[in-house]
Amino acid sequence: MILAFATVLMMGFGAFATGNEGAVSQQARDAFKKDFSTARNISWEQKDNFIKATFSLNGQILTAYYNTNGDLQAVVRNIISDQLPLNLLADLRKEYADYWITDLFEISADGQTTYYATVENSDKKIVLKSEDTSSWGVYSKERKAEVQ
Repeated sequence: MILAFATVLMMGFGAFATGNEGAVSQQARDAFKKDFSTARNISWEQKDNFIKATFSLNGQILTAYYNTNGDLQAVVRNIISDQLPLNLLADLRKEYADYWITDLFEISADGQTTYYATVENSDKKIVLKSEDTSSWGVYSKERKAEVQ
């Protein structure tokens, strides 16, 4: 389930359907109001198998994913490197010192938090997934095309 949400994020489903609240199930809207009662600037997006709510809460932009029955599946937020657990940050700085971070987010689902980091250099783009709170595993890797 977590990998499916990560894949959705990686593919860039970033088009928000702000006027789409009517297409979203009442169960999802009720669950969202219960889960995030102080949320602001909510935009909804209905997909075949899930409902996506993007919103602001306590000064952060978050995305919550619900199934079609209105059950919360995951919450995603972009983070900065200083918000990583110290072991993950240290491992990232040690193992990928010659790379820059181009994307970093956390997914909270089923009581667990997983981190994803995209690191790049002039030749490669690597997406890392936290294996636990102390190390990274390679989720995907690609070589960049040469510019002529």
